[in-house]
Amino acid sequence: MVRVLVVEDERNLADAIVRGLRRQGMAVDVAYDGSAGHEMAFVTRYDVVVLDRDLPGVHGDQICADLVTSGTLTRVLMLTASGTVADRVEGLQLGADDYLPKPFAFDELVARVQALGRRATPVTPPVLAVADLVVDPAKRVATRGGVVVDLARKEFGVLEELLKARGAVVSSEELLERVWDANTDPFTTTVRVTVMTLRKKLGDPPLIETVVGAGYRVPDPYIPGQVSA
Repeated sequence: MVRVLVVEDERNLADAIVRGLRRQGMAVDVAYDGSAGHEMAFVTRYDVVVLDRDLPGVHGDQICADLVTSGTLTRVLMLTASGTVADRVEGLQLGADDYLPKPFAFDELVARVQALGRRATPVTPPVLAVADLVVDPAKRVATRGGVVVDLARKEFGVLEELLKARGAVVSSEELLERVWDANTDPFTTTVRVTVMTLRKKLGDPPLIETVVGAGYRVPDPYIPGQVSA
């Protein structure tokens, strides 16, 4: 699951980007000015920040420079109304990972965000597999025993995060941060309900363990054991 922050002061454009990226299965937050965007970028760990360069409040150049200085793995895709070569070079020299002039084709934006998202996380196999479960994040397909498992976007996102953890425990808070967006109430039972539904769809023997007081895990290598609800 790719976690994205869109910082764009043109609200119609920002909202269109958010809707489109969410349709691609990404968890997306939005800020409509540089001050809010700067704060959000350092409160939550995002894989990619889609960053307009000319922002009110904190300028996009400053946000980009601060992210680079912080040493974060977050990747920056800078947007600008100016498409000159000089502006592109300047944006990349600031530390942006990619640069896209407006207007742009949305399919190109999606492709670039997905590519940057892969660079923002530790290298993982293109296909994740445990026991007879196989998950292909790129194709967003999960199979168990060779049979396709029909998963909703959030269910797929939770499963992907658990498998990427390679047997480590992932807390509900971490799942909420990685799979949902900032508008989700952290005190809801959203994660628990999603995990319960996911378990039912994956069938037996159960793969997802609950570690009381800590979170969830899929043991790697998988060893059948006691799984609590």
